Amino acid sequence: MSESPKGAATPASIVDALQAVAGNPPNIRASFAKGCCVRGTYTPSDRAREITRSRSFTKPSRVLARFSVGGGNPAVADTNNLVLRGFSFRLGGDEHRSDILVESAPVHFARTLDQMLAFLEARIPGPDGKPDMAKLKDFSAANPETLNQANYLAARPLPGSFAGTTYWGVHAFPATNERGETRFIKFKVVPAGGEITLSEREARAKSADFLHAELGTRIAAGHVRFNVMALLDRPGDPTMDVTMRWPDEDTREEVRLGTIVITSFEPDQACDVSIFNPANLADGIGYPPDQIFAARSAAYAISLAKRR
Repeated sequence: MSESPKGAATPASIVDALQAVAGNPPNIRASFAKGCCVRGTYTPSDRAREITRSRSFTKPSRVLARFSVGGGNPAVADTNNLVLRGFSFRLGGDEHRSDILVESAPVHFARTLDQMLAFLEARIPGPDGKPDMAKLKDFSAANPETLNQANYLAARPLPGSFAGTTYWGVHAFPATNERGETRFIKFKVVPAGGEITLSEREARAKSADFLHAELGTRIAAGHVRFNVMALLDRPGDPTMDVTMRWPDEDTREEVRLGTIVITSFEPDQACDVSIFNPANLADGIGYPPDQIFAARSAAYAISLAKRR
C-alpha cells in the first residue's frame, strides 16, 4: 500500500512512529536526537532587503543554533553516511524571531503526512530487531520518490565536519520584500570555507563521536562561518512536493541573505528547553504550502512534551 488510510496520519502518530523506528529510547527528540548546541551571530548582506522585509534576515542578531545527526538514536555513529546532518538556527529578537531548519539533503523522504507515516511504519523493527525487508521493498517500489533523499546521501562522501556541510531547506517559502513583491525561495546554508568530506579510509579512523570535537577545534580557530542563501524560484517550480528538487537547483540564481558565524558551544539545555519551531517566522517570510511543513510545528511540540 502506498500510503496509510486517508486521514490516518497525525503529528502525534508521526512522532510515535519515529520513536518506534529508533527503538523507543526514552526522553529524547523523536528525530535528530544526537546534537550539540551553539551560539553565534548573524550579519545581513546588503541584498537581503531585495528578497524579504523580515527583520530576522535584514537586521544583525545573536544566533542560537544546534548541529545534529539524523534519526532518533542518540548513539548513532558520526561515521554513518546514510543519515542526515541537521542545522537549526534562530535569528532575530523576541518581536521578529525566525527559526530555520535545514539538513544535508535538498529533499524530504515523503510528500504527504500519510506517506510519511507509511514510510516509517515499513521501517519499524520486528521482534528480531530488524524491519521486514519484503515489506520495505514493496513500499519503496510503490513509492520511488521516498528514496530520493537516501539516494542523494548515498551518492556523496561522508561529511567530515558540521562546519563543512551544505545544508538545504526542503520547503518553498513565500518571501515578501519591502516593495510588497512576493516570490518563493528555498534556503541553502553554505560553509564559507567549502565542504569538508572524508574518504572511506579516513572515516574508518574516526571515532563514533568525532564531529563534536572537530567542531570545537574549528570554533576555537574562528573557522565556522556560513552564508545563508535564498534560491530564487522560476515559473513551474514545484512548491507542494518536498520529495522533488527544483530544476537546476545546484546552479540557479541565488542571493546571499547574510552570514552566520558560530562563536561558542552552549549547554545542551539552552537548545533543549524549547524547540526550534518552524512556525516562528517573522513577517516577510511566509509558511510553505506543503503538507509536511504544516505538521512540523505540532510534531515538534509533541516530541518536546514527551521528553520532559
